[in-house]
Amino acid sequence: MVHNIHFAQFIPPTAIHYATGTWSNAAGSVGSTIVKRKTANAETSLITVPVEVPSNSVALQGARLDSIEIDYELTIADLTSLTAVINKVTRGAEGAVAVVSTPAFTQSPSAADSKVQGKHKLVLTITTPAWIDNDEYYLAQLSAVAPAGTVIDLIAAVANFTLKA
Repeated sequence: MVHNIHFAQFIPPTAIHYATGTWSNAAGSVGSTIVKRKTANAETSLITVPVEVPSNSVALQGARLDSIEIDYELTIADLTSLTAVINKVTRGAEGAVAVVSTPAFTQSPSAADSKVQGKHKLVLTITTPAWIDNDEYYLAQLSAVAPAGTVIDLIAAVANFTLKA
């Protein structure tokens, strides 16, 4: 039996979904790395991180999602705001729609500190972690309101979880 509380899953910037804005693959500020870069236009972008961790149809097995870390860099100007949310999506049965809920979480750094220029590791910690059923999945979303001049480099994300099998 495996019961490990220290699992992590890397999520590359190329697996993340970007809506609104001009996003492109670019070289990261650290050698031999890549980022998704949003050009310096005034707009609100929605960044959706698919959290890919194992699930299980057996209760209390699979992954218990504990936190999601999102690494990014802001240059040239601060964002107007950066709002984070975690969505739990429960898949619908045949012919039924999916149901979205928003589990409670804490955020570090604060919303005010996460919108200023610099390199950031935004940590979203689920208040009451739950085992992920095979009919559920999670998406972390950031809504970034950028004035003209702000460049966003999305570096990567990491899902931290307990694995039990």
